[in-house]
Amino acid sequence: MTVKKDTLKMKNWAVVGATNKKEKYGYKIVKILNENDYNVFPINPSLGDIDGIKVYKNLSEIKEDIDVVDMVVNPQIGKIVMKEINKLGIKNVWLQPGTRSDEIREYAKENDINIVESCIYATLK
Repeated sequence: MTVKKDTLKMKNWAVVGATNKKEKYGYKIVKILNENDYNVFPINPSLGDIDGIKVYKNLSEIKEDIDVVDMVVNPQIGKIVMKEINKLGIKNVWLQPGTRSDEIREYAKENDINIVESCIYATLK
């Protein structure tokens, strides 16, 4: 099994960079995960909800165990989020196009965090 296939079986997904702007992937990813029966935990410090789904300010605010974090933010923000992911013991991260960097890959490798460099929206569509 690959990490990608394994993570697709996991049910609790946080989406860092979630948005209520319907044309953005931060919105489309929340919707498609929800439509495919995943438990979705959108992260955006300036939103309350996205189409009735509660939005969290950060990963630490979520009470449930998160299986996978999908990142839809620029690599500068991603580097900061990776530290929170590591602190919380989350071991699986999907990096959308535009979120990837050598620094994030290196940090993941050093901290035994699995990285999937793929678009979950395209995978589930």
